[in-house]
Amino acid sequence: MTALGEVLEQRTTEGVLYEKLDKNAVRCFSCGHRCKILDGLKGICKVRYNEGGVLKVPRGYVAALQVDPIEKKPFFHAYPGALALSFGMLGCDYHCGYCQNWVTSQALRDPMAIAPPMDVEPAELVKLAKKHGAKVITSTYNEPLITSEWAVEVFKEAKKEGLVCSYVSNGNGTPEVLDYIAPYITMYKVDLKGFDDRHYRDLGGVLKPVLETIQGLKQRGIWVEIVTLVIPGFNDSDEELTKIAEFLVSVDPNIPWHITAYHEDYKMNNPSTTSQHLLRAYEIGKRAGLRYIYPGNIPGAFGDKEGTHCPNCDALVIARTGFRVTSYNLIDGACPNCATPIPGVWEEHADVGRSGIPRPVWLS
Repeated sequence: MTALGEVLEQRTTEGVLYEKLDKNAVRCFSCGHRCKILDGLKGICKVRYNEGGVLKVPRGYVAALQVDPIEKKPFFHAYPGALALSFGMLGCDYHCGYCQNWVTSQALRDPMAIAPPMDVEPAELVKLAKKHGAKVITSTYNEPLITSEWAVEVFKEAKKEGLVCSYVSNGNGTPEVLDYIAPYITMYKVDLKGFDDRHYRDLGGVLKPVLETIQGLKQRGIWVEIVTLVIPGFNDSDEELTKIAEFLVSVDPNIPWHITAYHEDYKMNNPSTTSQHLLRAYEIGKRAGLRYIYPGNIPGAFGDKEGTHCPNCDALVIARTGFRVTSYNLIDGACPNCATPIPGVWEEHADVGRSGIPRPVWLS
């Protein structure tokens, strides 16, 4: 076992999302892999393991902690201008070659990924969120589904203090884990990484559980936004982008679709995404019938397309530059020009002009 693995095994508790099987085996329900884990072994995520017929899961630490504008998550239809205290643990059930959070997500697989755990209790995270003026608390950076017991423990404390809770996730879920987190989650961002099983297998998963998670979140009344990192030569064909857009329309044409630019990162060296790639994806989404499409990750390249427009009269109801909200014109969640409701999780006023710069948070 690695030294990091030994450190993490000291920060565990018995899980909730599993069932006991014969011969001290267990079945884990935290992600779509639904691992059958024999006694003494770990699941695919490498942070959930079987000890004597008991599933041990991570607890009591963070490996990344930061205050972000909510637009960075990204959530564009939820509390514009708000701050989100973002926390993450270690591990992932995928192994994406382009992961931007590989230092935390791949820490159990890649010796170059070094993100030491910092001990913390849920009440401390809630106190930090309030200290920094965060309205939202988000489980992110690693894959939150595989650390859902810890997230729920944090969210229980957060909701007592009036904080809004959210997930930023690859969406490789199960009905069991969605039922478990649904009472605490208001928003959920899903990375829909493509629409081809071959591509998903390259990343360590399959497509079907992700599609079922998106449907399951909507059925449970959770606000959902979707991100597709558009990678030239991987998932950027007209056919694949069309399939993504048509699927989202079949679930709900009001789901915001963030199409973001890839830049070379971690192990992948495909060409960087251009603004033309994203504008093509934008037009594909519009033709499919999606009402809210947001190209991003190339600041200044898309004019007012970073903003939210009324789907009826095209009025710019929320203007954005990068992660900063520059104007907010909704009235009771509706367009001020034609009174068309704009779906989302809104407040009467947004924090217009708040700094869009993420900043680290330190535990005392």
